[in-house]
Amino acid sequence: MSSTVFRSRTALLTAGLAAAASLALTACGTSQDTGAKSTPTVVTGDGVSSTATPKAATEDIKAAASGTDTPATVSKPVRGGTTAKGATGSKGSTSTIVTCTGANTKVTAQTVSRPLNHLLLTVKNTGSKTCYLYGYPALRFTNAQSVPPVDEDTQPQAVTTLRPGQSGYAGVLLSAADGSGTNGYTAKTLSVIFQNRALDFVGSGVKVALPSKGVYIDSSLRTTYWLTNPADALN
Repeated sequence: MSSTVFRSRTALLTAGLAAAASLALTACGTSQDTGAKSTPTVVTGDGVSSTATPKAATEDIKAAASGTDTPATVSKPVRGGTTAKGATGSKGSTSTIVTCTGANTKVTAQTVSRPLNHLLLTVKNTGSKTCYLYGYPALRFTNAQSVPPVDEDTQPQAVTTLRPGQSGYAGVLLSAADGSGTNGYTAKTLSVIFQNRALDFVGSGVKVALPSKGVYIDSSLRTTYWLTNPADALN
């Protein structure tokens, strides 16, 4: 009887030790899993996630915070009267747009024999800088109620540019050669008004001398755009 009790107790003890060992192994495995999950996840600058040891993660974060990339410098476009800075931030050269006006030019008017009833306007740059002859001249003859229209067929492909000493030209049809014009009269005074870069007529105009006998004008009166060639202006 005592031998049977001993064997039963031994079996129970063996089963208990086995259960304890099993619990210990389970606890160990859980600890290892928890340790693996505690490894930090690092999101790099390009949005890619990766796992790293705490030391590696710290180094990645420090590198991202101290970003050494140099930001791009955008150059400002050059416009009339403005200065543009280059990509290095140094000052560039100043580019100024100078409009031809009565202050930096000399304007003369000359009648021509061919073609008939035409006047040639000449604008000479008397300044020290290149100037631009925008658009066409507004002409104010004696007692004129309005300025004559421009012949759109004469518009140049580019603005007429005058370096110091150079001249630009505009042709003026004074009256119809066949006498078909109306409201004709003799004008003895003329003022020429320039356009600015915005193509607005500015100022009261520059007085231009006409022949002493004046010039005959009628409803056919019109002008050309400012051109670089006098032959083109009279065509």
